[in-house]
Amino acid sequence: MEYYRITNIKDPLFKQMHQLMQDVFPPEEVLEFSLWEEPLQDPGIRIFVAVHRGEVVGATEYRYYEDFNVAMTDFTIIGKDGLGVGAFLASKRLDDLNSVAMDNGMELQGMFAEIYDPYRIEDHEFGGVKAMNPYVRREVLSHLGYKRLEFSYVHPSWNNDGEAVTELDLCFMPMVKDTDEMPAELVVKFLRRYYSVLSNKPKSWFTMVENLENQEMIALSRI
Repeated sequence: MEYYRITNIKDPLFKQMHQLMQDVFPPEEVLEFSLWEEPLQDPGIRIFVAVHRGEVVGATEYRYYEDFNVAMTDFTIIGKDGLGVGAFLASKRLDDLNSVAMDNGMELQGMFAEIYDPYRIEDHEFGGVKAMNPYVRREVLSHLGYKRLEFSYVHPSWNNDGEAVTELDLCFMPMVKDTDEMPAELVVKFLRRYYSVLSNKPKSWFTMVENLENQEMIALSRI
């Protein structure tokens, strides 16, 4: 299996990846095809696919914030069961991020990820791939070390229509074991930076951020 970076919308493997996203994720979670041109050219956004015999069987997008020394996993897709795609992507992604952080003269502090709450999104099939089932994914991510940030999370729709998506939890995988809290200031800075690209965010998102600004630390709990 090959870990291949996509940097151009004209790459034929990108078309396969975008179709995979449409097959797996709810419509409001998938950016329209042509709107990917700019993100793909952004050196800070790292988009890789798992290629097996010429076919895209998985994908992951993530980014590293040099000033925060944290990463964010935008998405992980497993397109086929039984190939070990999830483990392959997780291992290659962490190796890549550790290398990027090292180039920044740091040891990676941790990685954010939005994780579906299976009890709030039971009606979505996620492309029929068993490994993408929210119950399975949540268990796997827990084993990887992700923990839930203890607050009610609001995710602005990527349709930029001002709608709030509430079926997700914001989680964090600390590199230091037994970490059970993190500074609220870091979370707020991350959220403001990450969602700065969306001009039309729901009012509930701003309320959430304002509430976090009044906290010093946010607890991390098992997912």
